[in-house]
This record gives sequence, structure tokens and C-alpha cells, in this order.
Amino acid sequence: MRYALVYGLLAAGVIGAVIVSGIAFHLGGVFQTVWFGYLVMVVAMTFMFVGVKRYRDVEKGGVIRFLPALLMGLAIGLVAVLAYVLIWEAYLAATHYAFIDAYFRGPEMAELRAWYSNPLNRAFATAQELAPVALVMALFSAALLRNPRLLPAKRTP
Repeated sequence: MRYALVYGLLAAGVIGAVIVSGIAFHLGGVFQTVWFGYLVMVVAMTFMFVGVKRYRDVEKGGVIRFLPALLMGLAIGLVAVLAYVLIWEAYLAATHYAFIDAYFRGPEMAELRAWYSNPLNRAFATAQELAPVALVMALFSAALLRNPRLLPAKRTP
């Protein structure tokens, strides 16, 4: 569980830092694109790979099977997703929910705005942004790190 907390919070911290930086420095343009957002998520989820590798090397003696590696990756991803949802909610509260007003302008968006105003719906929508990236990275990490010859643990003399 320690690995999931540490590496999941590190991943969410990267995403949070980008969100806060974008707000603090009023960065627009590329910082507001979907592609940039997913790039940040993929980079942040590299902490999943690092966490699974560290777990393999320290706790499992340098060898791990696919399923335990996948479960550790999913646990890290779950922590990251939950932390990301909390970071987003904190951002919305700090800005007095200005994002909702700006994003859902116009009468055709009224129904969607009402749906998004519900905190449970919003948490679900926010989690859906990062969860697919976390799942892919968990599968990727587990598939690669089950091979003990890939980035083997360093032995101390």
C-alpha cells in the first residue's frame, strides 16, 4: 500500500503542479489543449512504472509476475485518480467554480451544466479523464516489468 500511496500521489502531484502553474501564470494556448492535458497525464503516470519497478526490486527480490505487477500499477493509478479528482475539486472551489460558468456557456449547454454541477457526476467525469491513461500504463508497466532482465535491480556488494 505504501508504494501505491507514494507513487500515486507523486503522479497526481505532477498533474496538480501543471494545473496550478497554468492558473498562477495565466498560461493559455497549448496549456489548454486536450493533447497537452493527456501528455501531462502520460508523463505523470510514468511514476506508475517507477513504482512497480521499485516494488519489484525491493519487495519481490527483482522478480514479479504479471498479475501482481498489474495490481500494484492499478493501485498506484487508483490513488492518482482519486488525488486528481480532489485536486480538481479544490481548483474549482478556489476559483468559485468559474470553470463551470466559462465552459458551459450558452443555452444548449444548460442541461450538461446542471449535470456537471452535481459533485458526484463531476467526480465521475474527472476520474474518466485519467483512468484510461492509468489503465494503459498499468498494463504497459506490468507487461514490461515481469521480465527481470529489463532494468534489473542493482545488487550491492
